[in-house]
Amino acid sequence: MIKLDGEPVNGVRLKEVFGCFPSGVTAVSALIDGEPVGMAASSFTAVSLDPPLVSVCMQVTSQTWRKLRSQHRLGVSVLSQAQGHACRSLASPEGDRFDGVAWDVTADGAVLIEGATAWLNCGIHTVVPAGDHAIVLLRVHELLGNVSVEPLVFHRSRFRALVSVQGTA
Repeated sequence: MIKLDGEPVNGVRLKEVFGCFPSGVTAVSALIDGEPVGMAASSFTAVSLDPPLVSVCMQVTSQTWRKLRSQHRLGVSVLSQAQGHACRSLASPEGDRFDGVAWDVTADGAVLIEGATAWLNCGIHTVVPAGDHAIVLLRVHELLGNVSVEPLVFHRSRFRALVSVQGTA
């Protein structure tokens, strides 16, 4: 029988337990006043096929999110296994987050990170308040994936590589 410890839930314990679940890492970015603005986000999830929706959670105090939320289009890049540096740079609290990060921009202002495993050009569909975060539902307008490139995986505060498990298809 699993017996939970009954200890109070706090941010430190939540981060530790949430770290038991691996996630991919995305970059959410747009061109604002001629400059790329973006951030790393590991809370990306596919939501719906019809309409095509994905979600990402943004900390409501994030200055970067405040800039991005008013944009017509946002680029979501699913970072590849080789893009640990790009992830660290995009997650940096200060400095030029795009220093050393190759990127491109769509005609409607979505910034996409070169070398990623997938790219989505999205518009904000709905923003749902959720405590200290906002759940942002994004409608996918265009997309491209490169299934031959492995994604970057974040688990227990480290980047990891995927491995195939014997006996699976």
